[in-house]
Amino acid sequence: VQLQASGGGLVQPGGSLRLSCAASARTSVMAWFRQAPGKEREFVAAVRGSGNAFYAASLRGRFTISRDGAKTTVYLQMNSLKVEDTAVYYCTLDQSPRDYRRSRYYVYWGQGTQVTVSS
Repeated sequence: VQLQASGGGLVQPGGSLRLSCAASARTSVMAWFRQAPGKEREFVAAVRGSGNAFYAASLRGRFTISRDGAKTTVYLQMNSLKVEDTAVYYCTLDQSPRDYRRSRYYVYWGQGTQVTVSS
């Protein structure tokens, strides 16, 4: 399974970005994680094939995860970005992760896309 993430870049605080991740296979759960320098990879959001979405509590309301109709592409709309959102964002997928919030339960990962929020 291959995943290709895109859409990262440099944005000012308060700005928006939309990340995309195209997968070579269709599966139930697709998710985004992020990793800032010197920190562990952390859960951002996940979405099931049904459309049910789950978010890290601290990001709810600013980030929105969605999937296309074919369910092989996942998007992450990020609004009101803050400096602390700066990180490499990774997409991942799994048929049935034991805990969708834990990176250890996902096998396939995209290459990551850098998001930098700075004035």
